[in-house]
Amino acid sequence: MSIFRPSRRDLLNIAALSPALALPALAASPARAQTLGAPAGANPAHFRFQLGEAVLTVVSDGHLEIPANGLGVNADPEEVKAFLESYFLSNETNYSHTNHLVIELGEAKVLVDVGSGNRFLPTAGKLMENLGAAGIDASEITHVVITHAHPDHVWGIRDDFDEAVLPDAQFFIGGTERDFWLQDGLVNNVPTEMQQFVVGAVNSLNVDGAEWTVVGDEAEIAQGIRVIDTPGHTIGHMSVVVESGGKQLIALGDSMNHAWMSTVRPEWVSNFDMDGEQTVATRKRLLDMAATDRMAVLGYHFPFPGVGHIAAEGDTYRFVPALWQW
Repeated sequence: MSIFRPSRRDLLNIAALSPALALPALAASPARAQTLGAPAGANPAHFRFQLGEAVLTVVSDGHLEIPANGLGVNADPEEVKAFLESYFLSNETNYSHTNHLVIELGEAKVLVDVGSGNRFLPTAGKLMENLGAAGIDASEITHVVITHAHPDHVWGIRDDFDEAVLPDAQFFIGGTERDFWLQDGLVNNVPTEMQQFVVGAVNSLNVDGAEWTVVGDEAEIAQGIRVIDTPGHTIGHMSVVVESGGKQLIALGDSMNHAWMSTVRPEWVSNFDMDGEQTVATRKRLLDMAATDRMAVLGYHFPFPGVGHIAAEGDTYRFVPALWQW
């Protein structure tokens, strides 16, 4: 069941780089919007914690503001609106965080995804700046794992000279994902409004200065760090598992792209899930695995810092944010 069918208007809004096409602010509908607003200054953009011997840092690339009608596209729209309002969320604008993971374990310093760079939405593309603010020298990154080749996960791989921003790192991507985006003629076999996504993926995966390793399910990136197949959102989507000291965390990527909807209503998919049926099957498998094994999770689009656990509640699940510790 293919679900990947964002409207032309939505895609043009998302793909546009001009602030003139920015979506309405959440304050435009105060009765339904989130009850808390942003501060005049900036909030911290990183969160560091320990998992066994691994030091993990969540670093933000910024946020996306996209139409909320792209959520739960296979469900009753009124039910979706009521669901969002019950969680104090706007039913007009999906304010979506972008949470990257830096894993320091042994000699490895692994970055999961590279963000948007300056080629996507103006509210994102802050990863390199925020790495520095977190005290992480980007030049010391040894491995970069790409979960999938959507703009907010891979377009940041290139600098203004179209060269790899982290040329000393080893880059990893799933073979199925790479083959999908680099297949001959793909750009001519997608709707016009999707062609920019394809061109951006091709340019990113062919960037000068990046040394790629193509991997498959259960491939080890470094000791204690591996990837697992989690297809659906894209054909070859992968997630990253960190294991140390008997504890585990899954960096979910976009296999679950909404902290509450993807857990409470895992059968609801978004208009950017390429294969809706596979997305749901993968999501349910991950929810069961995380809840049963009491694994920590990191949701890329979950509210920052996006770290927590999955609790089983009868036939469904819920996301339990981790306790912030000093």
